[in-house]
Amino acid sequence: MHSLGFEPNEITYGSVLSACTAFQVPIFGKQVYSLAMKNGFFSNGYVRAGMIDLFSKNCSFEDALRVFHDVFCENVVCWNAIISGAVKNGENRVALDLFHEMCCGSFLPNSYTFSSILGACAALEELDVGKGVQGWVIKCGAGDVFVETAIVDLYAKCGLMGEAVEEFLQMPIRNVVSWTTVISGFVQTDDSTCALKFFKDMRELGVEINNYTVTSVVTACAKLAMIEEAIQVHSWILKAGFYSDAAVGAALINMYSKIGEFDLSMLVFKDVGSLKNPVVWVAMISASAQNQNPGEALEIFRKMLQESLRLDKFCISSLLSVIGCLNLGRQIHCYTLKTGLVSDVSVGSALLTTYSKSGSLEESHKVFEQILERDNVSWASMIAGFAEHGCADQAIKLFGEMLLEEIVPDQMTLTATLTACSALRSLQKGKEIHGYALRIGVGKDVVVGGALVTMYSKCGTLELAKSVFDMLPQKDQVARSSLISGYAQNGYIEKALMLFFDMLMADLAIDSFTVSSVLGAIALLNRSDIGTQMHALIAKMGLDSDISVGSSLVTMYSKCGSIEECRKAFDQIEKPDLIGWTAMIVSYAQHGKGTEALRLYDLMRKEGIKPDSVTFVGVLSACSHNGLVEEAYIHLNSMAKDHGIEPGYRHYACMIDLLGRSGRLKEAESFINDIPIKPDALVWGTLLAACKVHGDIELGKLAAKKVMELEPCDAGAYVSFSNICADVGQWEEVLKIRSLMKGTGVKKEPGWSFV
Repeated sequence: MHSLGFEPNEITYGSVLSACTAFQVPIFGKQVYSLAMKNGFFSNGYVRAGMIDLFSKNCSFEDALRVFHDVFCENVVCWNAIISGAVKNGENRVALDLFHEMCCGSFLPNSYTFSSILGACAALEELDVGKGVQGWVIKCGAGDVFVETAIVDLYAKCGLMGEAVEEFLQMPIRNVVSWTTVISGFVQTDDSTCALKFFKDMRELGVEINNYTVTSVVTACAKLAMIEEAIQVHSWILKAGFYSDAAVGAALINMYSKIGEFDLSMLVFKDVGSLKNPVVWVAMISASAQNQNPGEALEIFRKMLQESLRLDKFCISSLLSVIGCLNLGRQIHCYTLKTGLVSDVSVGSALLTTYSKSGSLEESHKVFEQILERDNVSWASMIAGFAEHGCADQAIKLFGEMLLEEIVPDQMTLTATLTACSALRSLQKGKEIHGYALRIGVGKDVVVGGALVTMYSKCGTLELAKSVFDMLPQKDQVARSSLISGYAQNGYIEKALMLFFDMLMADLAIDSFTVSSVLGAIALLNRSDIGTQMHALIAKMGLDSDISVGSSLVTMYSKCGSIEECRKAFDQIEKPDLIGWTAMIVSYAQHGKGTEALRLYDLMRKEGIKPDSVTFVGVLSACSHNGLVEEAYIHLNSMAKDHGIEPGYRHYACMIDLLGRSGRLKEAESFINDIPIKPDALVWGTLLAACKVHGDIELGKLAAKKVMELEPCDAGAYVSFSNICADVGQWEEVLKIRSLMKGTGVKKEPGWSFV
């Protein structure tokens, strides 16, 4: 038409732009739009609406906004296009702002506007705004089946299923979308019974059923207690002819996986995997990962590549979210580089999270820097990765960079940054972030509030922690547990126990983190009677096999002196992790049962658990109690050689203690002189204690001198050296040491006893 010299009009341009949208060719659309502007259709609403729609549907919402704001819009079609585009791109706040701007002008919204803006209210759970829009709909008489369905969806998304059903029953005309909205709402509120009842009514009335309805019903059956209903729905799907739909097949795979029937997931995959749809294959990968079968997940991924199935950004993100294998993550990373998906924000965020979870922070940060347009999720994921893997200072630095780029952090980002402040015990930074959270209106958010309580507790500022806790409109488990933990760790044992007692009296849910915090408080209190009562409550709640609770029980009984109960608590743990094994090894060592500690260490290694530095403190301490000098040297050398752990002061102090107990004081002195780090007061103090036992006054004098240089206010060093001199009758030296203590202002704390 163009080459023949016919002049296109606004209808022509609008239709061609719609074709560009359908074929997802924004480059050609830009050329058409340029021609339209050149030919004088720059301000035409129909043409501009087509271009806005093109950009919105091709993930270029900023360009869509630019087109919209180029000229003052006098056409409701343009307003509808930009508001609808904002909702489809997840920019729901922008949609509300545009709607407000539209209403302040001389433009009246129509049913298309109302259905879009109600969708934004539903996504944001802005019930009050949504009710206002509903009132306007009633006043204008603009309610059609689409608007009324959007109102039902609003109430459903806000968890008000009673109101949603009431609106649904008042609809004069109901279509498959409105029925599916109600069923989906019941699924989201975990009411599977009502979801299935509405599905039954829908079938009895002969209403059309589509694949969205079916996937919602299948999701409703994804519960352990609903295996019979799941099989019945599966049979109906076969009969109704939905089995060949990829989304339905994926939902069935996921359903059987969640109810613990992985074999049935595999059977469904064998039936529908031939569809060659990536959604089905990714669902099977997810099911394999959820059922602790990473090998199967890797095999399916390889088959996908062999079948030349192209994974889109949604499939890649889903795949990365369920894998825990670094090797597989790297392979997928290579695939994203090859296909150009690595710069997509959702793929990049999933990739950097995978690397962070595996402890590969350098690779994680490289991926982060490759993301072209970072959103809150990517920033929060990277900050959380740094915070959780011992790089809290980098996390806070990254948060500063985020603010410099004028990106407003959300609750997830603030929580991750506060976690970093907690790790650094940085009260000043924590207060600054608290102030920022209050300024942007999320200071009283439940999640942020819990993180603030934790931060103030870790920094030892219990008054501020309690103030934040008291101001929270909703006090969840995290906030309560954080405050209990803060009280316990800072010596306010009674307050910790009283807060826990209040939780019990209020019949609030108690999780393993709360229980572990309380057990820590009881251990510090050294009250085995309260510990036994707590253990009984834990058994009643069914938490005694939990890893964190079991480990805390081990430590509590150890601190209370009951090593037999300590071992019983350890044996109750279903699958001990490194912390649990280490707690038991250290407990044995502290109670002088070195043989048992070393035997348990060997058993831990056979279970494939890799030791950490704390484990080796227990192992070396066990060697010390048993006088196993040569074996201790073997374990010390094994730390760096076999496990990549550099020994620290506590490990060297254990070795000095062992050599001292064995009377090998000269060897201990040589050992101190040979260690690669500068000996601290702990190392020299351990040697000083050994010198006192064996009466080595010369070496004791050297050790005491070193301790006094490193910690001049340590009264123990003065007293120990004074006692050594007294034991050999050097009373003049004793008087000199006492005089030196007075001159430096060091005072010996008086001894006391419960007896």
